Amino acid sequence: MTRRTQRPTTPPRAPWGWALVGTSLGLALVLVLAAPAHWLAWGLALATAQRVQLHHAQGTIWDGSAQLSLGTDDAQAPRSALPGRLAWQLQPSWLGLHVQLQAPCCLSGSWDWMLRPQSSGLLVKAQDRNPLQALRLPSTVLAGLGTPWNTLQLQGTLALSTKGLSISMAPGRLNLQGQLQLQALDISTSLSTLRPIGSYQLRMQGGAEPTLELQTLEGALQLQGSGRMTSGRLQFAGFASAAAGREEALANLLNIIGRRDGARSVIQVG
Repeated sequence: MTRRTQRPTTPPRAPWGWALVGTSLGLALVLVLAAPAHWLAWGLALATAQRVQLHHAQGTIWDGSAQLSLGTDDAQAPRSALPGRLAWQLQPSWLGLHVQLQAPCCLSGSWDWMLRPQSSGLLVKAQDRNPLQALRLPSTVLAGLGTPWNTLQLQGTLALSTKGLSISMAPGRLNLQGQLQLQALDISTSLSTLRPIGSYQLRMQGGAEPTLELQTLEGALQLQGSGRMTSGRLQFAGFASAAAGREEALANLLNIIGRRDGARSVIQVG
């Protein structure tokens, strides 16, 4: 007779072992769901080299609020902040991460965004917002970004709107589709006694090489220019001039914002 070899049986896991595994998984789940909002604040500051920060964060990373501020990577430089708190809600899904932002100071209703991982990076899509529903910010927030905004000390309103905006980000590459529009309304500056100096519109149109167009909506200071993003670098050319009869009042400002070429000031980037 052939003698069967009896395989050793695996001893059943002790009850306390299963309890330990269950407790560990439960703690991990609670930790993820209840992760404090200041973890998100730390991650955002790290990802933006301290340029965007969330202060006095409350709640969790999934449902929280904080005071948002803008600045440079210089920790000693002054920063500028939104006039109210920013609230967020994050909802994971099979498609990615749904982000809902609320800022009663500056935004009517909520603004929805979708973050979707890709094989080579991240896709960011924004809910459309027409100019009547634009995100409205005091132009003083620009001062925290350093030169030249801290010199110009602009006062007025910035209105940001989008249409079909999606941004695909990968190492060394950024692809923008759709339209982003920024209006600077009733702008004044400490460099001119005229108040306001005008209202302006900057429009970015996505594509293989996104284009920019700057135009004057109204005002004594006339701005005009165009440019494009090539290989991630901005190339922009434009000019500034004073409306008839306003040359003297705007002379100092024209000397600062560009290179003088007769009555005009030439603006060149890239």
